[in-house]
Amino acid sequence: MNFKKIALSGLFAAATATTFVQADTGHRELHKKYRYLFTVDSTTLKAPENWFNLDFMTDKVPGISTEKAYERLQNRTSRTVVVAIIDSGVDIKHEDLQGIIWVNSKEISGNGIDDDKNGYVDDVNGWSFLGNKSGENVKDDTYELTRQYARLRKKFENAKSKKIKRKDRAEYAEYQKIKADYDKEVAEAQAQAADFQKFYDTFKQAEDFIQKHLGKTEYTEAEVEAITSPDLRVMKSKALLQYAYENNLVEEITKAQKHFDYVLKVGLNPDYDSRSIVGDDYNNVKDKFYGNSDVTGPDAEHGTHVAGIVAANRKNNLGVKGIADNVKIMPIRAVPNGDERDKDVANAIYYAVDNGAHVINMSFGKKYTSDKEAVDAAMKYAESKGVLLVHAAGNDSEDLDQTANYPTRKLKDGKTIATWLEIGASSWENNEKFVANFSNYGKQSVDVFAPGVDIYSLKPNQAYNENSGTSMASPVTTGVAALLFSYFPELTAEQVRDIIIKSSVKYPTLEVAKPGLNKKTDAGLVPFGSLSITGGVVNAYEAVKMAEQLTAQK
Repeated sequence: MNFKKIALSGLFAAATATTFVQADTGHRELHKKYRYLFTVDSTTLKAPENWFNLDFMTDKVPGISTEKAYERLQNRTSRTVVVAIIDSGVDIKHEDLQGIIWVNSKEISGNGIDDDKNGYVDDVNGWSFLGNKSGENVKDDTYELTRQYARLRKKFENAKSKKIKRKDRAEYAEYQKIKADYDKEVAEAQAQAADFQKFYDTFKQAEDFIQKHLGKTEYTEAEVEAITSPDLRVMKSKALLQYAYENNLVEEITKAQKHFDYVLKVGLNPDYDSRSIVGDDYNNVKDKFYGNSDVTGPDAEHGTHVAGIVAANRKNNLGVKGIADNVKIMPIRAVPNGDERDKDVANAIYYAVDNGAHVINMSFGKKYTSDKEAVDAAMKYAESKGVLLVHAAGNDSEDLDQTANYPTRKLKDGKTIATWLEIGASSWENNEKFVANFSNYGKQSVDVFAPGVDIYSLKPNQAYNENSGTSMASPVTTGVAALLFSYFPELTAEQVRDIIIKSSVKYPTLEVAKPGLNKKTDAGLVPFGSLSITGGVVNAYEAVKMAEQLTAQK
């Protein structure tokens, strides 16, 4: 996810100290929009169209060489590969996904019967673990930190340390840490909301001046541009609105207002309970058969964008070309606006594996976990069935060697998942901005980077837009994996993983700004190779070449 801090100083005296953040939309990590920010100059160059599919040698853009890969594959046949998208939902009616959505041929649509007896009624195109039989769906949920705080608060809120029983001391220490983290999050959110409100009030005041000047409530950008007035307040209002237009802030202002409303009323509200909608036995991790068949849900923007990167139709001459050309997308809803729940993630993985997924894309993550054992067991199950798990590294500008981003390949028993890929986000700029400023990294934790800045893909209701994040880099990698599984069916999940890692394009002399770089306190640049295990970027062409060599040896 791309975090952009845009200063609005000099437009109004009241707005001098305010800031507004523009970010991509639809992701469960909306609560992170207002952290790890960097200044964006309004003259920043625009990303080349469809850049993630381009080739560095041919196009001078560090994409993944998709078209070059297909040139090499033109004499090969392919099989259909199933890619599960565990996400917020997918708009299965999107024009660029027609014929590409997975269909459960054993299920009869809409008859209210579990025809294939897999425990999920009418799961024709996938499943949602965020709804109920009546068709109600969860859109918003709390953060995992909030849930852990609420759980421990019940037991220790009024406890005194001297009276804590020996058997409860470890849990009490956990409560103290969780409470400190929670209190810090609340304080930050309140401060950020207050800062935004200052700017929002100024912006609304500017709109009021323009409306009064023009004598109407609806107006165009051109009409604002044409305004002239001796009234300094009107001209300052014009300047503010022009800045908002130029930096695409008008829509983002509305989104930010909704975001802060969500954060304080839902995300950080320990008394909020979305689970009453689902109606499952939440404390029973073995309870798998809940939810409904609505794979789109109330907010499918993030999941639709992810699905498009993997598999948008390459032959219909519409908005964008996905990476894989013979794939079926299996949508599984388990990621609300807020933090996903471990039980839902585990069950989503089981569902994907049991219904034939070759690859599972997981563009989500969180700093806290409630039931790691359940997720670990599901991942081990996927590994045992030869399913590749591709996970977004996260958008906190943090070193994953030092901090967690759950789920993680490392299991609670110390073992690791051999069919796991952890993906950081790279940019289209071949300079110090080569690594996305928001991307997590880790010399021992992140396998490889992939394009994740200004990625053009699908948006619900036949629309398209650009989003940024490791959430985009993960499906880029998933698309390459699906391509390999499709054209080289003899490859195992571990072999596909190894090929993607080993064939990644290295940039040995490139020095980049470390994600989250604070120019006032951080010194200089770092080698790109220091930010991941491979020091490379995913490349479809090089992966195909290596797959050819490996299969020829067989």
